[in-house]
Amino acid sequence: MLSKKGAYEFKALFIIVHANLRSRNAASGGEEMLRLRAYEKLQNLVQAGIVKKTGKEYRGVSAALVTFLATAAELNAKFLAGTHVRLPLAAVAVVAPVVAPKAAPKAAPKAAPKAAPAKAAPAKAAAVKAAAVKAAPRKARARVAVA
Repeated sequence: MLSKKGAYEFKALFIIVHANLRSRNAASGGEEMLRLRAYEKLQNLVQAGIVKKTGKEYRGVSAALVTFLATAAELNAKFLAGTHVRLPLAAVAVVAPVVAPKAAPKAAPKAAPKAAPAKAAPAKAAAVKAAAVKAAPRKARARVAVA
């Protein structure tokens, strides 16, 4: 649809695409999920420069569409011929087995020096509590003062 002249809003574009898919019995699943996938693909085309977005309208960039469609046709032909680049999962497992790297020996942890238990003076504790009450928001001040 975007290869034709004219700009389309997403809603109008989706209605046309959905009608075409229904006519071929290819619109399985929920309409909302299909709408989300179509919108995501459209945004990917915009980021790639194949489609230009102006406001809420989308328009195809003719030069970019020609190269995109030619590349897509070439990849589809390779896939159907079985000469595509990706290896099947079973072949990938045989060709490149996953080997966990060996971990380097760890040094013995250093013991931290033991500190004497801190005994806070009552005056210092009161000062800390007062600072916490000042820093707390108004609603939280009552909770901090009580605690």
